[in-house]
Amino acid sequence: MIRHPSAQKRLRQTRRITARHKPVRTATRTAIKAVRAAIVAGNKKAATKALFDAVKRIDKAVQKGLWHRNAGSRYVSRLSAQVHALK
Repeated sequence: MIRHPSAQKRLRQTRRITARHKPVRTATRTAIKAVRAAIVAGNKKAATKALFDAVKRIDKAVQKGLWHRNAGSRYVSRLSAQVHALK
């Protein structure tokens, strides 16, 4: 059990922040999975559409402080390269 008041406050803050980030994190991961599934299927049209949605969600996650901006850029870059490499 946490006894120090500042630690109790930190716990409350962490729970609140985690609850706020959870739907954004889930939606972002789902969008990335959709892009990867379209890439594996070899469907460039679907992959391009899914990439557009994924980039939007990744940017939102970075904006909210869920991911570091370099991590977001890395995801976008790698997914884009894979989609553009499709025939």
